[in-house]
Amino acid sequence: MKAKVGDRLVIRGHAVGRQERTATIVEVRGDDGGPPYVVHWHDDPNDVPQDHLFYPGSDADVEHEAST
Repeated sequence: MKAKVGDRLVIRGHAVGRQERTATIVEVRGDDGGPPYVVHWHDDPNDVPQDHLFYPGSDADVEHEAST
């Protein structure tokens, strides 16, 4: 898995009743675009945005930011 800042990380719901989670990658700490990533979750219930260090599992996909 490779990503860059601005890409979207998508965790697919893999059980009944589990919703998809999405996050924006705000920092890449691994070599050559690899994990771990610092992400900002879109569904974070906190009023104050928080970033989290995240190691994606096999249920995660990266959606690359469109180049302009």
